[in-house]
Amino acid sequence: MVADRIWDRSLDTATSVAAQIRGGHLPNPIPTGGNDINLIEVTGPDGRVVAESPAAEHLPRLSPLRPAPDREVTQTTACSPAGRDCLYITVLRVSPGSGSDLVYAGRAAPGILDTSVTLPALLLAALLLTALAGWTAYNVTGRALRPVEAIRSELAEITDRNPGGRVPEPPGDDEFSRLAQAANDALSRLDTSIQRQRQFAADASHELLTPIAGIRAQLESARLHPEDTAEALCAALRDTDRLEAIVADLLLLARIPTVPETAREEVDLSHLVVAEIERRPERLPVHLHDTPGVMVRGVRRHLARVVANLLDNAERHALTVVCVRVTSTEDAAVLYVRNDGLPISEADRERIFERFYRTDAARSRDRGGTGLGLAIAREVIEAHGGSIRVEDVTDGEPGVRFVITLPLSPEAADDPGAGAVDPLDCFPDADEPDAGDLAADYRVSDLPTRDCGAPGGDTRSSPGGDTQS
Repeated sequence: MVADRIWDRSLDTATSVAAQIRGGHLPNPIPTGGNDINLIEVTGPDGRVVAESPAAEHLPRLSPLRPAPDREVTQTTACSPAGRDCLYITVLRVSPGSGSDLVYAGRAAPGILDTSVTLPALLLAALLLTALAGWTAYNVTGRALRPVEAIRSELAEITDRNPGGRVPEPPGDDEFSRLAQAANDALSRLDTSIQRQRQFAADASHELLTPIAGIRAQLESARLHPEDTAEALCAALRDTDRLEAIVADLLLLARIPTVPETAREEVDLSHLVVAEIERRPERLPVHLHDTPGVMVRGVRRHLARVVANLLDNAERHALTVVCVRVTSTEDAAVLYVRNDGLPISEADRERIFERFYRTDAARSRDRGGTGLGLAIAREVIEAHGGSIRVEDVTDGEPGVRFVITLPLSPEAADDPGAGAVDPLDCFPDADEPDAGDLAADYRVSDLPTRDCGAPGGDTRSSPGGDTQS
């Protein structure tokens, strides 16, 4: 940078002097321009000095160098034989041709360029500055990343034996605090999952031990009392059926999250519900309001299992009747399953979906099922992107209503359909168009029936003991 500045200034000075020569008023001695270029000489074609600056008067020729005929400017460095006292000189031809005057302008090398230690000193300074910058960056970065190290050390301490640990959360709302919050959220979910798995293992072990103990007891009784062998074998077979049902449900729960997307198909939810109701044994009257063509995308056998589980649960707790309604909104299929049994307390509305959970009214092994029906229903519905919930019936009649919402298939979502209906009614209003096509009763027993609170519902007996509305 220093040398380039000298070359530029010396060329400017030589150009100014050449302009004065061409104008015919070159002073002698030649004044300097105040830009540190204090050595100026003008020589004629024969090499004789015509004019010079005061600083060059006591010096020999600044340089014997002459520009080539085809060049106007030449720049050079002239040094003493010892390599010291160097001069930076620019030579400018005043006019073209070999008979032109020459202007020499330059200056002695500054101290920074006139010593052999300049380059090593600059290199050493650069190394020191680089080391200082690296040390500063290392310390600043280390201090900035100290929260990350704290998070790492805490994470290293968290194991399956100590899943409840959490990482420290730095104050503020920067990236590190958000990272710590996200890590703690993930650890909370992991801890909850581990606790659920442990609880599930304990509950499953208890539920499996019960029928196994029953089978063993019956076999022991048959061995001690041969005359009761037939009765003991029947009891053992009942416990075996229960054991088989529990294991099958556990396997289904394990397989639900692993079903590939390719296993899903277009399913008519209305047809699925009708088929499930028709194949069931006669227990209680089941009233169905069916909106045809409610299409969803899913695994048919899993959705059929959900419908079966909800109907089993409704029949188990109903007093006289079960009501089912299939309808759709703009973007969702909705299935309502209602029974006229006792309401579910607020505290139990989420717990009934836990595995092996039973309310006090259903603790009987004969009537309570495996305790996995509603858990399977929730797993399947959530795997299909839907939701399941329990609602109170508020139409003045006793009962509980399960509501399932599933996304409509893309083709069905483009068609707005018939729209939503009032879920409180088991039957459509008699004045509605196509009411006879949309509503049907599929099963009735000798028990007294009622219309589940539908206003204006018209229920009449059919010859076969069935009812139609």
